[in-house]
This record gives sequence, structure tokens and C-alpha cells, in this order.
Amino acid sequence: MGTGGNRGLLLDRVRAVVLDTDGVITDTAAVHAAAWKRVFDAFLLDRSRSGGPRFRPFDMREDYLRYVDGRPRADGVRTFLASRGLHLPEEAVPDHAETVTVEWLADRKDRHFLDFVGRHGVRAFPGTVAFVRALRSTGVPVAAVSASRNCARVLRAARVDGLFDVRVDGVDAIRLALPGKPDPALFLEAVRLMGAEPGLAAVAEDALVGVQAGERGGFGLVVGVDRTGVRGEMLERGAHVVVSDLAELLPQGAREPC
Repeated sequence: MGTGGNRGLLLDRVRAVVLDTDGVITDTAAVHAAAWKRVFDAFLLDRSRSGGPRFRPFDMREDYLRYVDGRPRADGVRTFLASRGLHLPEEAVPDHAETVTVEWLADRKDRHFLDFVGRHGVRAFPGTVAFVRALRSTGVPVAAVSASRNCARVLRAARVDGLFDVRVDGVDAIRLALPGKPDPALFLEAVRLMGAEPGLAAVAEDALVGVQAGERGGFGLVVGVDRTGVRGEMLERGAHVVVSDLAELLPQGAREPC
């Protein structure tokens, strides 16, 4: 399926829609990237000063998109550090409480992110709000999905938590032992809760691993939301259509937020 034509018609066949949260619903992907950079740069600089590899800072575009974006926090730590040939223990060993661990870095990142949210709030993308309202007005249920345990807090901060029929997030992933993206487990749980089949559902993602998850889950429509210039890679990884804003999928007259 290409990216041209009347994109609004692409939604005619779907019975449920799953939306990723950070970068699709809320303008928080850059905040996550900045929080990761703060944590990883401090760690990498310390390692360099202690005789480790030469300091090379975390790239908020390339490193974030390839190794961290869309993944559970701990997976993001492991994947990024592995790309630099580094590995950390999962937990501190007895009598060495000062040891830097995967969970320690993940928790530090979480603190920085929540501090920003608390200070500055969160903005929902107007095009996504219009998209969700248009779908729900026709009886199509919509789910918000995130690997983050902070999903509910972010949606509340953006004042859009009441727009969604279902939410599946990092809290559910822990409770149900669901693997992170590119495994489609989170998306599949969302469509299950909405009473739909993946083949008759759409998923919208801004992360490359999220696009992969939609393709692996057998979703009838995988929408890449390209806010960072990775359209080609999204198509390569299974996106059926790529847009810069979800309002592009609506009929012309329905594109203004309600």
C-alpha cells in the first residue's frame, strides 16, 4: 500500500485503532530523548574518565531512534549500551550498593522525565486529538499504548486521558509479563480489550520498533507517524502508510480539532 490517494479511505475497514503515546498522542518524545541524553552522557563521561572508551555523547536523534525510542526503559539502557560495547549488571551486588546498574540508569532517566512534566506540563498533538474524536464519533474504539509506567500521568497532564477507551502501558506490561517492542504484545493486548482482531485494527507509531511491532502483530493497517524524517525506514519496517500528522488520515472537513 502506498502513501498517496485518499488516505481517509484507509480507515474504512478498521474496527479499532491503537495509538502509541509518546510522539503520537503527546509531544513528549523529545523530552524522553533529552532525559536519556542527560543520564547517558553523565555515565559515558564518567566511564571515559575512569579509563573506559573515549567519550562520545548520546545523539538525541540517531541513538534515541535506533536504540531507545519505544522500548521499555531497562531495554533501552541495555540496547544503547550494547551499541557502545558496554554492559552493566542488572542489580547491585551485596556490599557494593554504589554499583551503577541497568535499573539505576533507568530510574535516573525516569526522574528527569517526570521532573520536566511536573514543571512544564504536556501538550497533546491537536491533529491526534481531532483524529481520535472523529473515530470515536463513528463508534470506533481507540486505545492509548505505551511501554512507560508513566503513561496515565502523561495523558492526565495533557488532559486527554478521557479520550481513550483502553489504556495498556508499562504497569500492565509488568503485571502481565508482556515483552516490549518490537514484540507486538502490548498492541495485541489493547485490541483484545477492545474486542477486535489485529487484522481489522490499525496501529499508529512514531518509533521504528513500534512500526515493526505493528507489522509483526499482523495489524491490518500500520501507520507510521514521521516527525523525525525516517519515512523510508518506517516503510522498510512494515508501515503501510506514513504521515507527518494523524489528521492527514481524516477527510478534509474533519481535520480541525473539535
